[in-house]
Amino acid sequence: MLGDLPAEILFQILLCVPPASIPAFQQTCRKFNELSQPLLWRYHCRTQYKYWKPEHDIAAKFAQSAAKTDWKQLFRSRHLADVAITHELEGILSGQTGRLEKAEKIIDHGYDAKDTLRRHLNVSDDAEDVLARRFYSDAVLGGLHRAMAIEEWVKLRDGQSVSLERALAAFDQFVLHGREGDFDEVSTPRIMSAFQTSSRDSYCLKISARLDDIAQSIHVKNPEIQEATPQQKAKLVARYLCSNKLTGVADNSQYHNLRNSFIGLALQNGENAALPLISVVIFCAVSKRVGLVAAPCGFPFHVYAIVKAPDGHDLDGRPLGDSAVAPQMYMDPFTSDQEVPRTVLQTQLKSMGVPLADHEMLLGASTAADMGNASVRSTGSGSFDPESDEALYSALWALLLLPEAGEGLFHRARYLPYILELLEKEYLVDARLIERFALPVFERSQHWEQLRDAVRVMRAGDSMPKQVKPRTPQISKSVSFRVGQIFRHKRYNYQAVITGWDVECAQSENWMSQMRVDQLSRGRHQSFYHVLVEDKSVRYVAEENIDSNPAEVGVNLMSLAGRHFKRWDNSSRMFVSNIRDEYPDD
Repeated sequence: MLGDLPAEILFQILLCVPPASIPAFQQTCRKFNELSQPLLWRYHCRTQYKYWKPEHDIAAKFAQSAAKTDWKQLFRSRHLADVAITHELEGILSGQTGRLEKAEKIIDHGYDAKDTLRRHLNVSDDAEDVLARRFYSDAVLGGLHRAMAIEEWVKLRDGQSVSLERALAAFDQFVLHGREGDFDEVSTPRIMSAFQTSSRDSYCLKISARLDDIAQSIHVKNPEIQEATPQQKAKLVARYLCSNKLTGVADNSQYHNLRNSFIGLALQNGENAALPLISVVIFCAVSKRVGLVAAPCGFPFHVYAIVKAPDGHDLDGRPLGDSAVAPQMYMDPFTSDQEVPRTVLQTQLKSMGVPLADHEMLLGASTAADMGNASVRSTGSGSFDPESDEALYSALWALLLLPEAGEGLFHRARYLPYILELLEKEYLVDARLIERFALPVFERSQHWEQLRDAVRVMRAGDSMPKQVKPRTPQISKSVSFRVGQIFRHKRYNYQAVITGWDVECAQSENWMSQMRVDQLSRGRHQSFYHVLVEDKSVRYVAEENIDSNPAEVGVNLMSLAGRHFKRWDNSSRMFVSNIRDEYPDD
């Protein structure tokens, strides 16, 4: 009989029951109801959900006695949020109208939405709508990540305390997608027994946790660091980072690879993939964790680290007089583990023609906001094709929110056309970010109305039902190709997929004149097609320029197709339409 089994065995049986079936299962045996309910539901909160809003204070809850939290209610609230998020996502997938509003409702759930979105993002390859589900899950998840990043920069702009690594990790949020590594990710490397209540649960911020691990490893491999002087500690840290390929760029030909500009990717890869700025930020963050006072120094055309002696002591740990200024040293963890003499830096400044009066400022510590601006410059000069739009978008937002000293609205307004272009092209879910964070920047200026109207147009377009274009027998005679067909352009050789059609050219006379449409062999009175190109561009192509027999669908096009299509059908060699509310017969 089940009732004769020890409580520990019964509890392990109950842990294997799906949460939705637990109430019914408990009715099969009275002893199941006598087991610890807080431990049971805490276990399911831990195993079913990895990501939690900061408001839950989940790390503290897991660390304290299980009886102090209503774990069943907490699990229920997360389950209901999961259902609501899935409902909105299904609405996004089912039609083109109101997608922005539905995405914003999902983002309103904050970090609690991430588990649900990642589950849909990782849907099976044989799902009926695999491409669309992955595309829109990723799009909404990206909106959530970007909102978190921008909020960090707003805190920084407003003078609130933001750590150096967190300010730079915000850039990673723009290129993260479904990968691990964001700064608010709750990580659970191992699942503790449901009977344990230890306060040492391994819940931590992901990037912060990686830096903690590095510092801990330095302590383990260099136990003498506890008694080391500040100067010795700085060299030990730099040596460890260099030897473990966490700083520097091994291959100079890859120096400008955009990956080297992101702290999360550098910490994740450990393959000498960190530009000077990122190398210094990693060095400073780890140095802080081993008891040093370190900060970046925004030297012209390079970044060094400043290590300061503790108050009342020198860098060798010897006491100083009451009036003595604490000395400091300079390190270049990008290139070596050795100290860089201040005299060398002063000589370099002189050779650059920098006035002596500016030396002290340039050799002083930089703020997190300064490093944010420096990161923008390195991000803007990199080469990383798959995510270059995301990197550019992050740089534009940082330039808008973290202007350099003396940069007024006129200069910041230069970034607006690029932000709006990317917003309309790829990041429509960020419309509310414009309303919350960009509009206030330009309040009482001519640009405020421009921004407001741009967002209004986007919202209106999103809420307006699409014009239905049925394929009648007459239309089928003139429109040879269907939504979902892939082709190569006969003249320009790019690969694209058809996302819509017009019986004849529907553009303005001015556009047709510029494009020389009437010089085509069949002129304007032939079918024209809206197409999505493998380089993310959207174009309008005459039927005579379509070669409908490409060899294979390219990887780039496959990754973009989810915007309009459910999946790829290998038998018909076409994408299966997800825009039948507009083209019902294609």
